Amino acid sequence: MTVHLEIADGVGTIRLDRPPMNALDVAVQDRIKELAEEATARDDIRAVVVRGSERVFAAGADIKEMQAMDHAAMVVRSRALQDSFSAVARIPKPVVAAVTGYALGGGCELALCADVRIAADNAKLGQPEILLGLIPGAGGTQRLARLIGPAKAKDLIFTGRQVKADEALALGLVDRVVPAEEVFTAAHAWAAKLAQGPAIALRAAKEAIDAGLETDLETGLALERTWFAGLFATEDRETGMRSFVEDGPGKAKFA
Repeated sequence: MTVHLEIADGVGTIRLDRPPMNALDVAVQDRIKELAEEATARDDIRAVVVRGSERVFAAGADIKEMQAMDHAAMVVRSRALQDSFSAVARIPKPVVAAVTGYALGGGCELALCADVRIAADNAKLGQPEILLGLIPGAGGTQRLARLIGPAKAKDLIFTGRQVKADEALALGLVDRVVPAEEVFTAAHAWAAKLAQGPAIALRAAKEAIDAGLETDLETGLALERTWFAGLFATEDRETGMRSFVEDGPGKAKFA
């Protein structure tokens, strides 16, 4: 298998394993979708880490495979490509990308599907598709612009340049930079902490934020209101409020 799902401490780790550069060929794309859907469905997974190897997160698409495709083939495949990454973005649980080494093209786009990106200090990110006479096709033109703003996204996409971890942090492309040897531990710790939180409330928060960003403010507020009121029917809400009243803030233990 080129992609694995490993589970520990309530955290499901989707690990890319296609040496040497974790090129995202069709088989890898399909496997990412399969495992993202499994992580969504499994009750023993309450948060998710997406990672590559120590050397590389994912260096992009398999260019030799893509070169053999004509227009008709890519019309069909481009939807499946986007769907594979969107399956990660749609995981209704906290998702963190542990970015090591190169995260280029499809690798950068995969990292964009996470809620948070923790990068190694030696990471390099970018959308170099323009250098192939293409544009990003797995969500880059959309998710990158929403994350860092259109002007900064256009700079990266128009030039195809790679940015180091410190610039990626300044741009807002990643959220935290740590020494390379600590990135997997830091990502797992973030996920493991949230895996102990109230699962339904976390799901509600993620959906309210993500869906709200795609609509107008009034519709977003209505979505928030519906989720907020609905959470009063959950056991986690009862646990959290009872713990607050009896023991003080921040001490609730959720099932």
